Amino acid sequence: SRFIGNLSLQAKPVEGLTLNYVLGFDNANSIGTAYIPPGNTTPSYTTGYAQRADLTTFLLNNDFNASYQTKIGDWLESTTGAGLTFQTEKNMSTNIKATQMGYGGETVNNGVMVPAEFRSDMNIFGAFVQQTFGIKEKLYITGAARYDMSSAFGPDNRSQFYPKLSGSYVVSNEPFWQNSKINDVVSNFKIRASYGQSGNLTALSPFDRYTLFNPVTVSGLNGIIVSNKLGNENIKPERQEEFEIGTDLSLFKDRLGLEFSYYKKNVKDLLLNVNLTPSMGYSTQFVNVGTMTNKGMEVMLRAVPVLKENLKWNVTAIYSHNKNVVNNVPGGILMYTAGFGQVAAVDGYPLGAFYATYFARNEDGSIYHNAAGLPTTAKVGKDNNGVPTGATLKKVIGDPNPDWTGSLINEINVGSKWTFRAQLDAVIGQDVFNFTRRVGDRDLYGGLAGYEPELRGEVPKGTSAALFSIMENWIEKGSFVKVREISASYNWARPNSKIKNIRFSLAGRNLFSFDNYSGWDPEVNAAGQNNAVRGFDFVEVPLPRQVILGVNLSF
Repeated sequence: SRFIGNLSLQAKPVEGLTLNYVLGFDNANSIGTAYIPPGNTTPSYTTGYAQRADLTTFLLNNDFNASYQTKIGDWLESTTGAGLTFQTEKNMSTNIKATQMGYGGETVNNGVMVPAEFRSDMNIFGAFVQQTFGIKEKLYITGAARYDMSSAFGPDNRSQFYPKLSGSYVVSNEPFWQNSKINDVVSNFKIRASYGQSGNLTALSPFDRYTLFNPVTVSGLNGIIVSNKLGNENIKPERQEEFEIGTDLSLFKDRLGLEFSYYKKNVKDLLLNVNLTPSMGYSTQFVNVGTMTNKGMEVMLRAVPVLKENLKWNVTAIYSHNKNVVNNVPGGILMYTAGFGQVAAVDGYPLGAFYATYFARNEDGSIYHNAAGLPTTAKVGKDNNGVPTGATLKKVIGDPNPDWTGSLINEINVGSKWTFRAQLDAVIGQDVFNFTRRVGDRDLYGGLAGYEPELRGEVPKGTSAALFSIMENWIEKGSFVKVREISASYNWARPNSKIKNIRFSLAGRNLFSFDNYSGWDPEVNAAGQNNAVRGFDFVEVPLPRQVILGVNLSF
């Protein structure tokens, strides 16, 4: 269950001054249960398994913004802005697991229980000032400064300052442009550039900077034990520095529009959970190491192919390309546990690349098979017979980051009553790690059709076990084009004296997906919104297909 609400207040005490206050809150409660009966065929829980987990989250934000607009003479206009924000996030969870289940009961009290509880609070405070000057309605210059604080970081590093500077020049407002024939073709032409810094205040959980102590019970006596993660009071937020240039064009009396942007974003002081040497007494620690670069371009094309008195057709096409690379990672490779140890930050590759085992191959590039006819993982060496020997090798076997993304949106207005809309979304060039198929095709589980060839004798016995350890086999192309939305609405104006307007709408979302992915949905991710682990499918529920009928009344 979830409740989301907000309260908004606006005041204009004097001309040009606008005050806004927004109070927003989000309260959610989730409950999950699991049960596996004793005597089952799973390799891990033959004695049975039960689980009950509860999660309560409460998010609150207070935002106050003030804006003052005025003219300083005939040629200079000024917009001054300032604001404050305060956000708090509270999480409370309990998780009770039980094994060695008795027969006949599906709850955790029918077995040997291991309870766990977690509570956390995190607060974020921010303040900003911004000043914009407009000169002769042609040149606009904006400067801004932001100050942020997060309780997730130590007292010495939680306060951060971020500057911003941007400018734009509306060339088409110049007299030489207005008086030339080019104005009949290009009615608006603006160039712009910006530079700014920002941080990542939510990269850590509230207690990641501490060395934690966990409760433990030994021989009926309660105590505490140190966790395997070493704290670090000196960690600070990641800092992003971005430069962007672009242009906006309107052609043929706004029948065609183009927006283009090129950007480069450098990120330093990456927050990475690095592995420690065993002699430290701890396994991992959060530290500021590594750098990351994002370079890309965004293009938006707007067109009005049909513009008549009772018919208007708008088309919007969006294209986005981003190239991501990480560097200066300790040891060159850093594995992420959220990806089952198959996802890493690797120097010279995109963040979250799939880094795992791969097929041993013959000199001609074909997959090597041993004497039993089974594929094997690549090894550091080969014996005289060409059999792979030694330690298992790993490399980057896939990239969950797409080459480009795009959207195509069509909107048609018929008269003043009917509106039709259709949107296609494309994600091209990404890889997906189908961990679901890896487990389901294995002989221990055998729940998916991929295990059938071994049962029928079409492939050597043991093929599923051999493929299970070769992660390259489970990387699939995840490119897709989705019918994101198709909708129609009818607007009935003034049906009577009391009702001003009635709007009927019918919309379908996530209706179809065109892809070659063998799983349910290439768009899902087992790690949720995790930026480092993406494109990882492990029994994920696909995005739901929705049909929504709506009625809106205005009085």
